[in-house]
Amino acid sequence: MDQVTLTLRFAPELRFFLLPRERGERVRVRHDTTSTLGHVIESLGVPRTEIGPLRADGDQVTTAHRPTDGQSIEIDAPARPQRTPFDHIRFLLDVHLGTLARRLRLLGVDTAYDNDRDDAALVVQANDEQRILLTRDRGLLCRRGLLAGAHVHHTDPELQLDEVLRRFDPPLAPFTRCPTCNGLVEPATKQQVSGELEAGTRATYDTFTRCRSCGRVYWPGAHHDRLVRIVERVQGSARTA
Repeated sequence: MDQVTLTLRFAPELRFFLLPRERGERVRVRHDTTSTLGHVIESLGVPRTEIGPLRADGDQVTTAHRPTDGQSIEIDAPARPQRTPFDHIRFLLDVHLGTLARRLRLLGVDTAYDNDRDDAALVVQANDEQRILLTRDRGLLCRRGLLAGAHVHHTDPELQLDEVLRRFDPPLAPFTRCPTCNGLVEPATKQQVSGELEAGTRATYDTFTRCRSCGRVYWPGAHHDRLVRIVERVQGSARTA
């Protein structure tokens, strides 16, 4: 099988995916002539979801490009905010991103999460529901047929939240979604929810909302100030960006 020699230059934020010995400014590889550029890049460890604009000898190409011998390839990260194949922005998170899921829901971002879905089921759900699959598992992002996904680099939930918001810039509507099930919440009177409250809650609070999907009742309890601070921090960051 014929082989070609390529010189690849990865954007700095993509070098994380490469083997340590290949994280220099340029990577030289030999590859067979039948492989597409997307396959070459994925074989080096970079999921296709993380590939942005591509240039071969200065000319813009796609992942379907078949490189020729000696070509110099530049691989950028996706533009920010990133365009998606869908006409909306909503997410599906894998089992390791539960805290991030609750914070996105707190901000009113449509976010599906289930802690017992396997990889194949996640890809099917993401595609069927036209959701962007968020994960720290690069192997999951390399699954064949996945329409949209993104690698979450950070481990701290606060930094994860900032990372996702910068990358996709979803519209925010704080306190409009149920942090438990992702359903929409609506105002409820104390009389409507009184039978579901402890006596102390009935005596202390007068403002309530109820999830339209799971029926869970919410009020500005002990954790409300912390949640408000999360929302205010995000909104403050958006104003100064």
